[in-house]
Amino acid sequence: MTKLTLGSYPHMLGFEQLERLLERTAKSAEGYPPFNIEQTSDHSYRITLAVAGFSESDLSITVEDRQLVIRGRQSDDSAERVFLHRGIASRQFQRSFVLADGVEVGEAVMENGLLHVDLTMSRPETVVQTISIRKG
Repeated sequence: MTKLTLGSYPHMLGFEQLERLLERTAKSAEGYPPFNIEQTSDHSYRITLAVAGFSESDLSITVEDRQLVIRGRQSDDSAERVFLHRGIASRQFQRSFVLADGVEVGEAVMENGLLHVDLTMSRPETVVQTISIRKG
């Protein structure tokens, strides 16, 4: 079976970067922490991450080169505490979400161990361009 790529289609010009982006995103889709993505309206979305045990100061949210990057790092206080059982993960994490052109990151809210990040998508303007033909 032959793997079809965007480069295999002669009508799809300049999409090689998109193909690499899709491959990179697919590799990071699994892991910690678990998350949901929901559509909240026709032009808005909400990403929800399960970040139990993290406080607002343990988390950072940035937009880097069209990627929403959410990082979590807890301070290590295990030297002061004695655990008989430790089943709650306290590891650091980084989650990345690729943003399409026109997607803007809005508000981020912590609620009951869940981090909600709201996104909105602006409608792109329709552009019609006429190309003149010159005699050669």
